Amino acid sequence: MNTSNNRFQAAILIVSETASKDPSTDKGVPALQDVFAQKGGEKWTCSQTKIVPDSVLDIQRAISEWTDGGDAVNLVLTSGGTGFTQKDNTPEAVQPLIQKHASGLVHAMLAASLQVTPFAMMARPVAGVRNKTLIITLPGSPKGARENLEAILPQLAHACQQAAGADSRALHSGGTQRLEKEAGLQDTSEHGHHHHPHDHSHGHNHSHGHGHHHGPKAHTKPEDRPPISNDPDAGPTRRYRESPYPILTVEEALQQIGQHTPEPTIVKAPVDENLVGSVLAEDVTATESVPAFRASIVDGYAIIASKHIMVPSTKGIFPVVGVSHAKPGQMSELQIGEVARITTGAPLPPGATSVVMVEDTVLKSMTEDGQEENEIEVLTDAIEPGENVREVGSDVKSGDVIMKKGEGITAVGGEFGLLASVGTREVSVYQRPIVGVLSTGDEIVQHDRPGELQLGEVRDTNRPTLLTAIRGSGFQAVDLGIASDKPGALEQTLRDAMRTVDVIITSGGVSMGELDLLKPTIERSLGGTIHFGRVSMKPGKPTTFATVPFKSNDGSRARPRVIFSLPGNPASAVVTYHLFVLPALHKIAGVHPVGLPKVQVVLEQDVKCDSKRAEYHRVMVVAKSDGLLHAVSTGFQRSSRIGSFKGANALLCLPVKEGKVAKGERIEALLMGKIISEV
Repeated sequence: MNTSNNRFQAAILIVSETASKDPSTDKGVPALQDVFAQKGGEKWTCSQTKIVPDSVLDIQRAISEWTDGGDAVNLVLTSGGTGFTQKDNTPEAVQPLIQKHASGLVHAMLAASLQVTPFAMMARPVAGVRNKTLIITLPGSPKGARENLEAILPQLAHACQQAAGADSRALHSGGTQRLEKEAGLQDTSEHGHHHHPHDHSHGHNHSHGHGHHHGPKAHTKPEDRPPISNDPDAGPTRRYRESPYPILTVEEALQQIGQHTPEPTIVKAPVDENLVGSVLAEDVTATESVPAFRASIVDGYAIIASKHIMVPSTKGIFPVVGVSHAKPGQMSELQIGEVARITTGAPLPPGATSVVMVEDTVLKSMTEDGQEENEIEVLTDAIEPGENVREVGSDVKSGDVIMKKGEGITAVGGEFGLLASVGTREVSVYQRPIVGVLSTGDEIVQHDRPGELQLGEVRDTNRPTLLTAIRGSGFQAVDLGIASDKPGALEQTLRDAMRTVDVIITSGGVSMGELDLLKPTIERSLGGTIHFGRVSMKPGKPTTFATVPFKSNDGSRARPRVIFSLPGNPASAVVTYHLFVLPALHKIAGVHPVGLPKVQVVLEQDVKCDSKRAEYHRVMVVAKSDGLLHAVSTGFQRSSRIGSFKGANALLCLPVKEGKVAKGERIEALLMGKIISEV
């Protein structure tokens, strides 16, 4: 047995045309090495790696080098080339090398993968022994390869011992109970029951590619946890009578959003009007000085002024030898005793040192044609060198950092003009998310559909309301229409949407009804993770936040997709958009701090609190003559009452407590819009 420091030797072979040309693009090797490090129990060393293109000969040659020599490794893992495309031929390369097939390992990997996605049936894994080495083929995606390896890793040490020729009788002397205990599979409770398979937990707390492999430690066993969402195929009597999702506080929900929302992606963007709203991903350095020439800051006359004995006083009569306008042009050098007429912002003629304001001069004579000044008299001898001159680089010097990473390009702050002034043509910014809005439910009809509503039909007010809110927050919004309540229709709508948008907002379909399909579609069909499904708040209790792994064909927006399911009530949807969706959009866009700004307001009337849930009461915030911000309730707060949003520009953050917050007390509010002034 070839072991290093009593550890089993594993080798990783990545099969990829792309990675073979550019190894820096490979993510498979670190993903698999991380599995050994985190879950291998100090039994493995995994330093031998290789990347080959999709070539049968290259694959076979690489594997043979690891399996056929005197220093053969214990385990060879391949990743990639196991699908159905014409280039996928890893199984065809590995199959002839295997002397003993390991169909049980293949079955275990497929069973684990099918718990994640039905598309696992498209995989063609192969496993078996060559000489004294175990060979296993894994999927090409780092996530899929990781999940497959995790599903079988506890048994691999025993398999490699057998393959290497260890004494079988000694290995099995303690029976399967001893083997399971050594592999970490046995339940050590006093009852001795072992529930297979442990720690697979198919809820996928791997964060789906977010990189949080050292995430929170669960305090419950898989068998004690609630099942994933309703199976749409189960009969009504089999469905949940209460939600399986724990109720999170608002703070816990925001923490989940902060943890699982993808990090910003950096892109290059041209400096044009589309840049407004973006956040810089790196410092911007001026490539030019501003001004790029010595310029006049007044209308007047360029002159040579100096304390030198050879330069006469600036007081006296001078011939006007030229004109310098703000437009570019060539000018001859100014001589001592001459002046040139100059306008504000125009370049000083060569040789000029200063500018005399026109107010300090009088016109003495015109040219013969009467078109231009011939002579002027300067009335003062106090003109200093450099007077009324803006020097080169006095505003911005070439090489100066003019804007820092993390600063935003606003429509009112002059940042765009600053970038344009120094000739910046392109900057690095955080890619702003594209947000899609989807309504769900066969009862939903277009808000502007003519004719009367049939019994049970509801006009779609949420979608136009949310689209408006998103655009008002400065993000691009895409109308995804209305998805039917049929399971396949919703899944297809979401898959199509994920190709074009980064964040999907749905409204409705997140409560406990028989046709509420969103959660099961996310978990069962899309392989996503629901990070929370209920929040202890009013309104907005059924708010749901999920992420779905996504890999775009061109790689341009290849990051997990974020899905927010907001309540169907219009007011609830808008409150939860501002409270939960906006911080996620800000994080993806690199905006900091995230979410709505907080202000202290004075209550204009008593407001009742809820003893169990945090409440977000819609108010109008007004700036009054006492210098304080005052909050006026917009009326009845029932969540279905969209009229309560009339005039609302803030959300009052009511604490969880018995009783009320009294008139005149100060309390925190989240600003949704402009403050109204009564001053």
